Amino acid sequence: MVSFESRMAAETSRLVEKSGGVAIVAPSMREVPIEKNPEARDFGRKLLAGDYDVVIFMTGVGTRYLFAAMETDYERDRLVEALSSTVVVARGPKPVRALGELEVPITLTVPEPNTWREILEAMAADRRIKLRGARVAVQLYGRTNEPFLRALQEAGARVDAVRVYRWDMPEDRGPLVAALRQMVGGTADIALFTSANQVTNVFRAAEDEGIEGDLRRSLEHLLVCSIGPVCSEALSERGVDVDFEPSHTKLGLLVKETATQAAAMLARKRESSAPVPAAAKNDGGAVAAADGIFMRACRREPVERSPVWLMRQAGRYMKEYRQIRAEVPFIELCKRPELAAEVAITAAGRIGADAAILFSDILLIVEPMGLGLSYSQGGGPRLEGVVRGGADVARLREVEPQTSLGFVFEAVRETRRQLAQDIPLIGFSGAPFTVASYIVEGGSSREWTETQRLMREDESAWNAMMALLTRALAAYLNGQIEAGAAAVQIFDSWVGCLTPADYRRYVLPHTTALVSALPAAVPVIHFGTETGALLDDMAAAGASVLGVDHRSKLGPVMERFPELAVQGNLDPAVLLEDRGTIEKAVAGVLDEAAGRAGHIFNLGHGVLPATPVDNARMVVELVHELSAR
Repeated sequence: MVSFESRMAAETSRLVEKSGGVAIVAPSMREVPIEKNPEARDFGRKLLAGDYDVVIFMTGVGTRYLFAAMETDYERDRLVEALSSTVVVARGPKPVRALGELEVPITLTVPEPNTWREILEAMAADRRIKLRGARVAVQLYGRTNEPFLRALQEAGARVDAVRVYRWDMPEDRGPLVAALRQMVGGTADIALFTSANQVTNVFRAAEDEGIEGDLRRSLEHLLVCSIGPVCSEALSERGVDVDFEPSHTKLGLLVKETATQAAAMLARKRESSAPVPAAAKNDGGAVAAADGIFMRACRREPVERSPVWLMRQAGRYMKEYRQIRAEVPFIELCKRPELAAEVAITAAGRIGADAAILFSDILLIVEPMGLGLSYSQGGGPRLEGVVRGGADVARLREVEPQTSLGFVFEAVRETRRQLAQDIPLIGFSGAPFTVASYIVEGGSSREWTETQRLMREDESAWNAMMALLTRALAAYLNGQIEAGAAAVQIFDSWVGCLTPADYRRYVLPHTTALVSALPAAVPVIHFGTETGALLDDMAAAGASVLGVDHRSKLGPVMERFPELAVQGNLDPAVLLEDRGTIEKAVAGVLDEAAGRAGHIFNLGHGVLPATPVDNARMVVELVHELSAR
C-alpha cells in the first residue's frame, strides 16, 4: 500500500503492516504557517470588535495556528470571550478537540462525513443560525474551498476567508517520487489518499517529474482508496475513479477495511483492465497454445499427460547452439532477435518439449541501469560499477525497457512467429533478489556476503535498489507478455542463501510486488534453488506455479500447496547417466507427482553442458510415455 500521509505517516505504516500489508510511506505534504499571519491577526481584531455572527473552524491544526497568531496581539481570554458571543461551528472531531483545549464553547458540531455540504445542511437545520445577512468567518485549511464559500454567499452571508496555513510540498520529495515510480512501474497494489491536499501534491509531483500521464494510467490498475467524500471529490476532479471508501472517515478503518476487501476488489479491477497479451490477439496457433497441455497444467486443469520442458534447453549441450556461439559472442546473440529465435525454436523442436523458452539472459536489464556487463569465454558474467552503498544505489538509472530492451521484445515476437502454433512461449526475468545479488557482488559468488551485508547494514539503500529493480522487471515482463509470451518464469537462482526470516523481511515484499504487477491471466512460474526452507514464503509471493529444485521431494510439496501448480524436479546430473538410470529417475518424479493436477515436469536446475542431446530428448519421451493417463 502506498500511503501519502505526512503527519500520521508512522501510524499509517504500523496499521498497514499490522493488517498484513507492505507499507510504502510517501509523505506528500508539510504544513507551512503563513509568515506573520496578517489575515489571522486581522481576524482577531474583527472578532474582538464584534464583527462576526458565525465562525466556522475547519481543521484542528488550523484552529491552533489561528490562535497562536492572534495571541501575538491579543490575550487568549479576550478571544475566547468574544467567540462565546458568536455561533461557533466545528467541522468534525479534530477542530472539536482543538477548541476544547482552548475552552471555546461550540454551538454546532458537523456530523460525518464532515464535507462542506454537511456543514451547510447542519447549519440550515439549526434554528439558532440564520445565514441571510450574517457575517461569517471561515478558517481555511490549505486550499481555498471555493464551492463552500460560494454556497455561503448564495445563502445570503457575507463571508471572510481566513487563511491560517498552507500546504506545501515536502522538503524531501525523494520518498514521494520513489512511490510514484513504483505505482507507474506497476509494483504497488493500493494507493491510500487521506486528504484532498494530498491529491493536489501527488499530481503536482508527478507533473514535475514528467510522469503525470503515466500516473493516471497506473491508477486505472491500482486500488484507489479514499478516506471520505472530500478526498474522493478531489480525486474525481482529477479524473480518478475511487474504488473504496471506509464506513467512517477514520484512518484506522480505512486501512483495516481496505486490507479485508483489497484482494477481491483488486482482482476484479485488474481482470477488467488487464492488457490482452499479443498471443491472445492472434488466431489459430495462439489459441491452440493457450489451450495446450502446458498452459492447462499451469492452470491446474485436467491434462492427458504431464507437460515437459527443460530449463536451459537451449544451451552448450546442443551442437547447433555451439556452432552459432563459435561465431557470435553471447551478448550479441541475445541482442540479435533472429538468432535468439533460431536458438529457442531449434532447442524446443530437437527435444520435443511442450513449451519453448525465450533465449535471453537475466542480466541484460543491468546495462540500461548504467552498469557494465561482460562474459568471459566459457565463464560467468562480470559487472562493472557494482553497488555497495546508498550513493551507488542513487546513481542507478530507471529503466524504460521498451526503449533500452526492445531487442528482447522483438526476439519474443520473432520466436512466436516461427514457433509451432501449438507450442507456447515462456518469457522470463531474474527475480529482484538474484539480479540485486549480481549487482552487489559484481558477478557470481559462493556466499553472497556483500549482498547480505548491504541488505542488513543499509536497509534503506537495499529497499531503494530492490524497488527500482522491481519496477524495471515488471515493465520488462509485461513487455514480453504483450509481445507474445504466454507465461513467464521468475528465476530466483540464489535466494536459497537466505534464512526464512531474512527472506520475509528483505525479499518477499518486492517479489510479491513484481508478481502482482503482472496480468492475472498469465501464468507466473517462481523458481529458486536450495529453497526448501523458503517454499512457504515463496508461495506467498503470489505466483501460480511454484518451481522446485531437485533437493526437495516433489510429493510433499504438491500436498503442501494444493492450490498451486508445481514444476520440477529431476536432478540434471541424471541426464549424464545410462537409459536405465534415467528411466528410473523420471518414473520416480512422476510417482511423486502421482497424477495430481498441475504438475509440469522439468529439471531441478538447467541442463548441464556435458549432457547428450539424445538423453534430453529421452527424458521428454519418457515423460510423455510414463505419464499418459
